[in-house]
Amino acid sequence: MPHGCIGVDVIVGFPGETDEEFQVTYDFLHQLDISYLHVFTYSERENTLAATMKNTVPMSVRKERNAILRNLSEKKMNYFTEQHHGQTRPVLFEHADKNGYMEGYSDNYIRVTIPYTEHYINSIILSKI
Repeated sequence: MPHGCIGVDVIVGFPGETDEEFQVTYDFLHQLDISYLHVFTYSERENTLAATMKNTVPMSVRKERNAILRNLSEKKMNYFTEQHHGQTRPVLFEHADKNGYMEGYSDNYIRVTIPYTEHYINSIILSKI
């Protein structure tokens, strides 16, 4: 799938996650040919086995790890987008923003911003990336 956008969901800060394990996770995700990450910070939920586990990761560490992976995700999405720069792809424009522009997503999940055009709302328009 040379033009496919592949995202990966990741939870950081699960009880027992060590610095070394997080680094292994980071290195693994870094080398994957994926487009972005959807990063979640682990949070305790009552009446779950995980909430009773020892070795909880401090919230400050969880947030730091989340930020690190979000930064990696941004780099991966920028790279993916750059690989498609100049291509014309179908884009669904759903609504306008407040500054006279509208945003949409291509068929492979690249965000495209163009000047507002009313009849483009809820339409798929061929647009240059």
